[in-house]
Amino acid sequence: MAFPEDPLDAKIELQVGGVWTDITGDVLLRDIITHDRGRRDQGSRTDPASCTLTLNNKDGRYSRRNPLSPHYGLIGRNSPVRVSVLGPESYLALTGQSTDIASTPDTAALDITGDIDVRVELSADLGEVNTQILIGKWVTTGNQRSWMLHVDSGNLWFRWSTDGVTSSAGGRTLPALPGRAAVRATLDVDNGAGGCTVRLYWAESLDGPWTQAGADVVSGTPSGIFNSTAPLELSPSTFTVTPPWLPPTGRVHRAEVRSGIGGTIVASPDFHALTPGTAAFADGTGKTWTLAGAAEITDREARFTGEISEWPGRWETSGQAAWVPAQASGILRRYGQGTKALESTLRRRIPSGAPAAYWPMEEDRDATQAYSPIAGVAPLKVSGLEFAADDSLYGSKALPTTKAPASIAGQIPKTTATGWHVEAVYNLPALPPTLEQILRVQVAGAGMNSVVVLVSVSAVRVEIRDIEDAVLAFVSFTDADALAAFVGVWNRLQVFTAVSGGQTYVAAAWRDVVANSYSYARTVYTGVPGRASALTAAWGSALDGMTIGHLATWNGVAGTVTPAAAGVTTYESADSGFAGESAIERLRRLAAEEALPLVVYDGDLTLGAERMGPQRSATILSLLEECSEADGGILYEDRERLALRYRDRSSLYNQTPALVLDYTAREVAPPLEPVEDDSALRNDETVKRIGGSSARVVLEEGPLSVQDPPDGVGRYDEETSLNLYSDDQPEQIAGWRLYLGTVDGVRVPSVRILLHKAPHLIPDVLRLREGDLLRILHPPIWVGADTLDLIVEGYAEQIGVRTWEISFNCSPGSPWTVGVVDDPVLGRADTDGSSLGTAVSSAVAELEVHADVGPGWVTDPAEMPMDLRLGGEVVTATAVTNRTDTFARTVANSWGTSSSGHLWTEVGGVAADRSVDGSRGAITLSAPITNVRFQATVGDLADCEVRCRMSAGQVSTGASMVPAVLLRYVNTSTYYRARLHFGTGGALFLSVTRDTTQIGGTPTLPYTYTAGTEFEVRVLLTGHRIQMRVWPVGTEEPTVWHHDETIVTNTIASGAVGITASTFAGNTNVSPQAKFDQFEVVNPQRFTVTRAVNGITKAHAAGTDIRLAQPTIVAL
Repeated sequence: MAFPEDPLDAKIELQVGGVWTDITGDVLLRDIITHDRGRRDQGSRTDPASCTLTLNNKDGRYSRRNPLSPHYGLIGRNSPVRVSVLGPESYLALTGQSTDIASTPDTAALDITGDIDVRVELSADLGEVNTQILIGKWVTTGNQRSWMLHVDSGNLWFRWSTDGVTSSAGGRTLPALPGRAAVRATLDVDNGAGGCTVRLYWAESLDGPWTQAGADVVSGTPSGIFNSTAPLELSPSTFTVTPPWLPPTGRVHRAEVRSGIGGTIVASPDFHALTPGTAAFADGTGKTWTLAGAAEITDREARFTGEISEWPGRWETSGQAAWVPAQASGILRRYGQGTKALESTLRRRIPSGAPAAYWPMEEDRDATQAYSPIAGVAPLKVSGLEFAADDSLYGSKALPTTKAPASIAGQIPKTTATGWHVEAVYNLPALPPTLEQILRVQVAGAGMNSVVVLVSVSAVRVEIRDIEDAVLAFVSFTDADALAAFVGVWNRLQVFTAVSGGQTYVAAAWRDVVANSYSYARTVYTGVPGRASALTAAWGSALDGMTIGHLATWNGVAGTVTPAAAGVTTYESADSGFAGESAIERLRRLAAEEALPLVVYDGDLTLGAERMGPQRSATILSLLEECSEADGGILYEDRERLALRYRDRSSLYNQTPALVLDYTAREVAPPLEPVEDDSALRNDETVKRIGGSSARVVLEEGPLSVQDPPDGVGRYDEETSLNLYSDDQPEQIAGWRLYLGTVDGVRVPSVRILLHKAPHLIPDVLRLREGDLLRILHPPIWVGADTLDLIVEGYAEQIGVRTWEISFNCSPGSPWTVGVVDDPVLGRADTDGSSLGTAVSSAVAELEVHADVGPGWVTDPAEMPMDLRLGGEVVTATAVTNRTDTFARTVANSWGTSSSGHLWTEVGGVAADRSVDGSRGAITLSAPITNVRFQATVGDLADCEVRCRMSAGQVSTGASMVPAVLLRYVNTSTYYRARLHFGTGGALFLSVTRDTTQIGGTPTLPYTYTAGTEFEVRVLLTGHRIQMRVWPVGTEEPTVWHHDETIVTNTIASGAVGITASTFAGNTNVSPQAKFDQFEVVNPQRFTVTRAVNGITKAHAAGTDIRLAQPTIVAL
């Protein structure tokens, strides 16, 4: 049997002396194991996870100061602890260490020298920066290299060697993969085109289907694979690179190696059905696999991994019982305890470049010398410096400024290496009128004794001097633009040597910290470069106010002569505080610099994370959270190891639900309590860029706008300061935050499930992580939604012997469904405002939809179906049609059926008056020509917009011929008309009527006509206001309305639309003919729909708002 018939089999392990030890028997299960993690109470930051365990301490083994305890000296504050439960299947657990692997010895079947096909299914973080080897036959000792499959920073590589020594590789970038995925590589050693080809793939499992990652990687010559004696390993390591390439940290589920592409399987370890604890087994091909080190076959699923920070002892005075209510916390607790800020980016970066000497010069105000963090380097002697005077350089703490007379002197440890490089940051307000020394580099072991850099308004001068201080060589660089660039901004001064033949070039370069542009002055002498032995400078009053710092020197380095470039790039980007790097780049860099266990998941490689402003001095946790807040993702704790994880904002978009709960199937335990409050409401957002500009976005209209009730909810404002790179970022972020803060949807702060009553949910729950999407189907009607999409921010878990309860902390998930270009659902732009043109019952399958604002709805059948929402009901539109007629048919005595399938209803005159000639519909006005001929389409429309083309077969004589657009036709005495008068002499006029009664005047149009001249007519009917505009066919439509009249008496609510034709009394034309083309009811449109898609069945009134059920939202 299984849980809940059998106990849950929760397992608690404590790291005792660095070894995971099962202490489940010591945990008092009279108390439920409680575990909380994630963000709580709509917080923006993740709280440290917590777990409460009650340990039986009757023998004193958990009293850490008890010398009789078997754990004495082996446990203490922050001893790691983990809680796990049984999972659905076994897997190979890898620690990421080179000793913890699974392997099978080399055999003849594994000696593949031709085409190869390698596949691995695993759960690991393939986006980590460090290289992870997934599988391979690769041993560097003795040059037994054959092949390997490895990843770094989300790039998948296949690497092979033809000789056991050197190697070739082909790689492509993987998309953002699910937590469990398969990767594959094939090598075609002879592609038939004179080369070899690597193809990389991914799939959701080893069963495929496989999707190729990028294009083929093609090499120009055929290849082969070295036949090594290396075992096949999951996974090998290599220490010939720094940092070393190691196995992944995570799970391996299955692997395959095939001889030939899609060929014979020669190795196929499958771990999912193995008994936990298995140390050796035979795979499907008979190969024997053996586990080494801490690698293990297990089926455990970690629910919590943390550190016990509190060991409070409790006991009964009788001595019959003693216990420890241990309190464990996630790693965030420890990271949040420290208050020491990280050093500046320059202070942190420069020592990593192994300088011979380095003085940061970031001392406090009262300092009298500048210390060096480099062992063996004496402090820099200074005078005339005002320390901590200038904090304007992003990559540094405050630096000193000069106040004459000022000087520095620093000694550089001796070395035999030759060639040198000196660098510092500086900001000189203005060039002195005459040459002043900026820096002197003392040189030993060379014909030159020193190099001096001097500046003035006229030149930057570099001098090479001998031991007598005589000038051996010099250059004066006088370019005006370069001189201007020397001052007024933060620059890096670089003085360095480069050797060519028997000559040494000495250059002084100044590089703009922000713009990264640079200039240089260079001279040359015949001799060796020597080594830098000391740095000195003496600054007079002409250089007062200059800021200088981060003075460093390297020996044993060389620049290049052509192009002239320094050999040291350590300062790059650190001088600006790495401003401009993305949040993801910064998180990864900080993790690497601090050896911090942090995994970063980039949900969409095509969407860049927010660019960060300069990294300032702050605690490591503050810097990590600063990235999370700027990008809008989630920083949270890994529950399987003592580590952090970050999922970026894009990983929250358009998720497939990780957990689907059916309310009607009782998968949701009570209480499910939606909240309608204003705790998360923000309709006035201001985002300020730290050190820069700000932007404010306000919701001015709508039910959640800043307008006072009932038009809105009043003002809910918020200002947020973020460390952003540029001033164009705050507006976009403010808009996104406003959108998140004004989602008019259901908020369900907590969802509770009882896994002991719904054990079928356990596999999905085990996979669920913070930020995942949870969906509730068929919620109760009083929730007011057909489905509930929720983002899991965290959860509280209670684990008992036969009970298992989880309460998820949730936030609305609907705002995270965003637009995707060309997607059939998420790629649709919503209406600017549409409503039902006429009331409908609950059963009507055709809707008249009026576009109140903006363009009409798409009518292309290829765009169907699409889901719409009106009055809480979701309907599926299978067709959208306009009433149109192109008259591309031939009909006598009638107009027949329009091109959109609507029958023309004809009233007035005789049948012979109507005809269609294949391009136009005609009404011939036989006697009496003043009688109105009506051509109406089926429909009962109120507001509408109609467009058609009209022409007269003759120029009117005696009086006007008046074709018209027919509106709200009920009968021959109840209708509106929008008439175009074809007047005598070629004049054109407009008029509006209620039946035969003219309303208002007859404005003259700025055109004339001849027989057959066609005009476009557009008529807009809103309420009882009729607007008209007319223009000749083939010309641009005007933006003004030529006629605008409102009918105020005997108004008509609704009716059919169509065409009429007649003449005024006095017209003397014989059987005049009016012709019509391109007739279209632009608005409203007719929607054929399937009703009640979401289970809501109801009638709707005219004017009911209608829009896309899932409109496109532009993501940040």
